[in-house]
Amino acid sequence: QVQLVESGGGLVQAGGSLRLSCAASRSIFVIKDMGWYRQAPGKQRELVAAITTSGSTNYADSVKGRFTCSRDNAKNTVYLQMNSLKFDDTAVYYCWVIAGPYAYWGQGTQVTVSS
Repeated sequence: QVQLVESGGGLVQAGGSLRLSCAASRSIFVIKDMGWYRQAPGKQRELVAAITTSGSTNYADSVKGRFTCSRDNAKNTVYLQMNSLKFDDTAVYYCWVIAGPYAYWGQGTQVTVSS
């Protein structure tokens, strides 16, 4: 079982920035890919960014050039730096981790962008 603790959400004006963090507890399984999903009201959960253990990243088209996903493998922590935030980025953001054969989710953190 892996516990994920997220932080960094909040209210920001359009054009502003936020940084999300997600720390994973120690696991008997090797932690592989990490990343972030988000779910806006009335919409399906969507992948925002993913990062491999070697640092390769993948982003949703809607956030490319604005969001940066990074990780600290020594701390089992993944980050999401969000710049030039837009109203449409408003959502609950969920941290996501693959450890061994399992996927784990954080509790979610609200990001609200005011226009």
